Amino acid sequence: MEILDQSQLTDRATALVEAAKAAGADAADAACLRGISLSVEVRDGKTEETQRAEGDDFALRVFVGRRTASVSANILTDPAELAERAVAMAKVAPEDPYAGLADLAALASRFADLDLLDETMPDVDRLTAAAGKAEDAALGVKGVAKSAGASAGWSLGGLVLATSHGFTGSYLRSRFMVSASAIAGEGTGMERDYDYDSRVFNADLMDPAEIGRSAGERTVRRLDPDRIDTGRMTVVFEPRVAGSLVGHMSAAINGAAVARGTSFLRDRLGTKVFADGVRITDDPLRPRGAASRPFDGEGVAGTPLDLVRDGVLETWLLDSATARELGLATNGRARRGGGNLSPGATNLTLEPGTASPADLIGGIDKGLLVTELIGHGVNPVTGDYSRGAAGFAIENGKVGRPVSEVTVASNLTDMFAALQPANDLETRYHINTPTVFVEGMTVASA
Repeated sequence: MEILDQSQLTDRATALVEAAKAAGADAADAACLRGISLSVEVRDGKTEETQRAEGDDFALRVFVGRRTASVSANILTDPAELAERAVAMAKVAPEDPYAGLADLAALASRFADLDLLDETMPDVDRLTAAAGKAEDAALGVKGVAKSAGASAGWSLGGLVLATSHGFTGSYLRSRFMVSASAIAGEGTGMERDYDYDSRVFNADLMDPAEIGRSAGERTVRRLDPDRIDTGRMTVVFEPRVAGSLVGHMSAAINGAAVARGTSFLRDRLGTKVFADGVRITDDPLRPRGAASRPFDGEGVAGTPLDLVRDGVLETWLLDSATARELGLATNGRARRGGGNLSPGATNLTLEPGTASPADLIGGIDKGLLVTELIGHGVNPVTGDYSRGAAGFAIENGKVGRPVSEVTVASNLTDMFAALQPANDLETRYHINTPTVFVEGMTVASA
């Protein structure tokens, strides 16, 4: 396997743009998203599955006046043919008053070195060894009955972008992953849990044995779950489930949802949404960040943003089209999916508070520590929130017995206002949060 040839892909993207102009487009941009991946899954000490994938996705977006169309292809044999098809589609499309390329002045002119490429390329044997090490560690935990599988993977991908107003840029990002799942108990009393890690650089990845051991310990800890009394109480979300709350906030401040009027936060810009001191950031320029990039899907230079500062909602997530519709300027949050663009977050972080999880839990007489969320019971228009959960009862300031078949419910507006972050933040993923405490939620046994 070789590092992807960015210059060759840039030439192809540029050829697409030139072909679009020759076919009659007033403006155009072309992107190539290309990647390769390799993964291995083991179970009971044997390789269960090995997958390798490699592919290209060429996407061309053209503008004829205020009409636009996008086409894509997996193989680029004739740029002119793809361009002519796109222009023909655009000519019969309805007018969109907000369509157009990003403003020239907003485009990135310098590309920051974000340290996103680890040129280490593992082979099947190396990945198999990592997955096997994780599985062995999980099985070594007392109380684990059997393995639910372990996996290790690697991927390399990136974006090449060219536009008719002269922008060209490209970047690559590597990714390494190890995960393990374990099963404890028997029959209807079986429990399952997992742990994983994913990093840009292999050297930053947790030891596979540590991942497997954690998966086993988490599983055994869930054995013999109890029910919990129904009532209003403080709910504590551990970091890997707390990220979903920040994800709901991110979706609610997406410029496209705001412009459509389908966000429960659509009228809250510049107002207090979270408690005093709460800060949520989005940083596309974080070195070795899971979602870092030197420019967005339109070529715009992204900068770190405070989405929420001292509890106040400061901005929407915007690409050029949604920014025009809202009478604002893009903040470099365009994401590409084929030829289509939409705004979205990059490295999203709920910044830590000052108190430790243990100190905050110590002040709870009756509550619930959530370690797993189930289902998708969230209404993005109203903010109503109701999800299945499992975790541990909190009684007299201590985490106690495991509980399952629980429902936690509230409204995201109330949850955000009551949310309190602990101080145990780790910035490993594209959404990063510490442990989160939310007072006044309704908890009920299913």
